[in-house]
Amino acid sequence: MTHAPVLSKLEINLLPLKRYMGPVEVIADDERLRALMAGLRGERVLGFDIEVRPTFKSGDSFPPALVQMAGESAVYLVQLKRIADLSPLGELFADKQVIKAGVAIAGDIAKLHEIVPFEPAKFVELGKMAAKRGFKASGVRTLAANLLGLRISKGAQCSNWERSELTPAQIHYAATDAWVCREIYLFLEKCGAPI
Repeated sequence: MTHAPVLSKLEINLLPLKRYMGPVEVIADDERLRALMAGLRGERVLGFDIEVRPTFKSGDSFPPALVQMAGESAVYLVQLKRIADLSPLGELFADKQVIKAGVAIAGDIAKLHEIVPFEPAKFVELGKMAAKRGFKASGVRTLAANLLGLRISKGAQCSNWERSELTPAQIHYAATDAWVCREIYLFLEKCGAPI
């Protein structure tokens, strides 16, 4: 299979900067998480990502701080440290009907297993899906540029995701990451890429 050309960093930096502009809800309590589950389990495709507090010393490791899920009409950011019962998330992650599409998904699943047990189902690695269609790009930013023709900011990536109140920049960044994963999946699906 021939590979489609991959844009250089310079070419990506010339693309228009986009971010998710729709509704975003930050979930910080068990009651709201439980109430959301029926709607999330009714989605066909969720753009999916997690954020972990960055480590600056060798040997440091932190559990996931945030789960981002983008549905058809909104993005949900779940602040994991503020939720006592994570089992509803485990049930969603094990749901065989809902596609959870993201990048570096194996690492995300491993991190999530640190805080909630589940049997992963219907997680889709977008880099592999793109490769099956001849796109030799992998990261979210590179896939968004090459497939959707847009540039996303990675500016808030190394911020403290364990803050009790997320900053507007963190919310925009996290929502955009999940949203663009969903958009990439839908684009590849339309192109006939196998999962």
